[in-house]
Amino acid sequence: MPTQIRHKNKTFTTFLAALFGGIGLHRFYLRDGKDRFGWLHVLSIPISLSLMSAMPDSPKLFSSLPFVISVLCGFLEALVLGLTPDDKWDQKYNAGSGRQSESHWILALILVLTVGIGAMALIAFIARSFDLLFTGGAFG
Repeated sequence: MPTQIRHKNKTFTTFLAALFGGIGLHRFYLRDGKDRFGWLHVLSIPISLSLMSAMPDSPKLFSSLPFVISVLCGFLEALVLGLTPDDKWDQKYNAGSGRQSESHWILALILVLTVGIGAMALIAFIARSFDLLFTGGAFG
């Protein structure tokens, strides 16, 4: 008896990437723990923690840079996954599931929130980096 391939929901994957993209949960949902980039997302947490403990006097933004980059990449991946057309999504992730994906309004809401929150996070990261680099953290 052939095994049925699990249908992967594009809206749920986009939600995972937007909310938990920093730890790569969406990549494990799509590829069942075999994704090297998913493990790189996970490794960003202990790397950041070890950098913070090794350099306690450095600014937290710089010592936690691997995790910050991982979170920003998660927002970008959420946009790429969510904006993938349904037919291409099914070709890539649901080839043998026997079901068709159908995006709804909730996906558009997740994408709008992802763009807004991701843009604010990126602007805050750039502003704080410039503050630390050029003024030595004079503004906070």
